[in-house]
Amino acid sequence: MKTKLTTEEWSWIAYDWANSVYATIMMAAIFPIYFSAVAGSAGQQGDYWWGIGNSVAMVLIASIAPILGAFSDFYGYRKKLFSIFFAIGVGFTFASAFANHWVMLLVGYSISHIGFSGANLVYDSFLPDVTSVEKMDKISGYGFAFGYIGGSTIPFLASIALITFGEPFGIDTTKAIKISVVLTAAWWGLFSIPLLLNVKQKHGVPKPERGTASTAFSSVLHTAKLIFQNKKILVFILAYFFYIDGVDTVIKMSTSYGTTLGLDSNGMILALLVTQIVAFPCSIWFSSLSKKFGSLRMIKGAVLMYLLICITGFIMGFGLEEGYFGVDTALTLFWALAVMVGSVQGGIQAISRSYFAQMIPPENSGEFFGFFDIFGKFSAVIGPLLYAMTVRLTGRSSFAIFSIIALFLIGLAFLSFGGKHLDSQPE
Repeated sequence: MKTKLTTEEWSWIAYDWANSVYATIMMAAIFPIYFSAVAGSAGQQGDYWWGIGNSVAMVLIASIAPILGAFSDFYGYRKKLFSIFFAIGVGFTFASAFANHWVMLLVGYSISHIGFSGANLVYDSFLPDVTSVEKMDKISGYGFAFGYIGGSTIPFLASIALITFGEPFGIDTTKAIKISVVLTAAWWGLFSIPLLLNVKQKHGVPKPERGTASTAFSSVLHTAKLIFQNKKILVFILAYFFYIDGVDTVIKMSTSYGTTLGLDSNGMILALLVTQIVAFPCSIWFSSLSKKFGSLRMIKGAVLMYLLICITGFIMGFGLEEGYFGVDTALTLFWALAVMVGSVQGGIQAISRSYFAQMIPPENSGEFFGFFDIFGKFSAVIGPLLYAMTVRLTGRSSFAIFSIIALFLIGLAFLSFGGKHLDSQPE
């Protein structure tokens, strides 16, 4: 029997619609290309510094993630903490539109990324507050799906239109990108209003009368002990550490990789639009299939697809570097990669989030998602950093793909050989 989604569920989903514009324009598509071009004009290797900037931002947010999660479990704190990081993210995104030097662009982006990631941590911990265990896969999948089709696609199309057709109206490429960054901040802010108004913290623990900080630290240590005692959570979170790093690295480095190889920026942007369109039905489809085949099998299947994506990405880069084929063939492969990524990107993130949420006590969701986030964020340091170091050591961007392949292989090993600790459905 189908049930209608509640106002709280729709409001929670709306935030994915709101913040996905940042993930597309700032993290994946337009801003990385712009940054690489600006850094390149200053004699810098854009993809190297982009990897470093992403890694530094992730170290900082990962360092505070468990404490942030613990504080968010105190009644009345979750919405406040969300609002602080949300404001940092939107504010520094807006400020990035007015920076011109490559260093300032990187600093503005990195701080906005900290705000984006911190708000996401608290947002994820709201999932047990807005829905039941039985509906978590569905609601999580809907969040990613509507994020792709709305939050990503609509402002993305507007940005492409500005970049492609703005010249006759006095809008050159640089100005068009700056307008796109302002649009990102405005979209993110506007469509976050439903969550700010309608989503309430229902699960939590009482705030102590004194010693709030010491209580939060004690809670973090207690949660860490529980995670190490619960083999199912521990094995899954270790697997997640590696495979989600691979996913994040693919998202963050794909256009910078293509720009370094000399691919046409407009062609790459259009290919990423295809990713958003494909991701919408596939995210919902993933949630449906998880009920039939189990969440764990769906995650494994997605990791295998990402291995194929990385192998194809290496062939694209190596073939172009060695002169086995030209830029047009490489761009065609980039388009194929865009479709492949779209088929699994939203699904693997949505199912991982809901699979973990079903394992944990709802009253401590902030603490547990703090650790979930720290594993995700510290892993997100490794991928771009390994990529950057491999580029620096070898001088070949294509060889950097092997570092991403290794991450997926290790994650798959944990998922496959976790033995009795993991099964197709959480306990």
